[in-house]
Amino acid sequence: MASFEYNENKQRVLFGPHSLSKLPSELARLGCSKPLILTTPTKTSYVDDIATLLNGQIAGSFTRVTMHTPADVTEDALKHCQSVDADCLVSIGGGSAVGLGKALFVRTGLPHVCVPTTYAGSEMTPIVGQTENRVKTTHVDPKAIPAVVIYDVILTLTLPPKMSATSGLNAMAHAVEALYAQDGNPIASMFAIRGIQALASSLPRIVQNNDDVDARSDALLGAWFSGKCLAGVSVSLHHKLCHVLGGTFNLPHAETHAIILPHALAYLAPSIPDAMRVLAENIPNSGGNAVDGLNRLLSTLGITYSLKDLGMNEEDIDVAVATLLKKPFWSPRPLDGNLLRELLRRAWEGKPAQVAE
Repeated sequence: MASFEYNENKQRVLFGPHSLSKLPSELARLGCSKPLILTTPTKTSYVDDIATLLNGQIAGSFTRVTMHTPADVTEDALKHCQSVDADCLVSIGGGSAVGLGKALFVRTGLPHVCVPTTYAGSEMTPIVGQTENRVKTTHVDPKAIPAVVIYDVILTLTLPPKMSATSGLNAMAHAVEALYAQDGNPIASMFAIRGIQALASSLPRIVQNNDDVDARSDALLGAWFSGKCLAGVSVSLHHKLCHVLGGTFNLPHAETHAIILPHALAYLAPSIPDAMRVLAENIPNSGGNAVDGLNRLLSTLGITYSLKDLGMNEEDIDVAVATLLKKPFWSPRPLDGNLLRELLRRAWEGKPAQVAE
């Protein structure tokens, strides 16, 4: 077997229905008593829920969590955190809330407990993102992985079916890229395969029955496994392109990842035959072709194929390609501007992904 390195980080994970009830004991274990609660403007009820759970013992809340972690929002959150003298951070919500928690941890060193209510997987990664002047950048800080993750499946039951589907495909993208990562290894591949299996089987069940607790538990587990992939290996075309689309045009994160997933895979397919075989074996209804399998999965889940539907303009295609190529990155297939424009044009028009030879 080829040599490889695998680095694990200290993190405590609580998984199961009603596991949020263990938050008080987890904060006590960390020696914390004044958490700052981080969430989005649409999820302020979580602040009340946590305050009740903690008998009102919170430092305060910051409810202006914003997609793609804008630098000015992070600075405002930092000032608020310092003004209320918080001794820890509790992020509750999707990847944006977790992302802000990680950004604040880097600046303050305060323990971070996160409670994911979507399938983003950010809670498992050391990746810290920021958007400034329409440019999204990321860096890796191994210490930024949250100290505690609470996966309470009951909290995901209010996530609408379409949002569940796009969030799950966002998580699946982490696993798909792990199978052909430059620094891939058998451990990451094991997480990837298990994550893909769990998400590909659970998401259609969730769309059919939003209250299927077993399906939602499987999806959370799949998100956990997929997040571990993103924590353990580097990313390539899919994530780099989605960062450009999200940071430059402010396209919604999960929906963009869902649309781009089969297209990025189709672009790379000729150069990653082994990964394509593994994917075809683990994505239902692939018929031996992983790209076709992903196209069918998007159709089954009722997800739009079109970046135009997300608000992207046609003239943005050239801007996106030029921005992507400004900062070279490793790709299993060389980056060709013309082929990338064709990839984005198909995604913009809403056409199914097609392997580019």
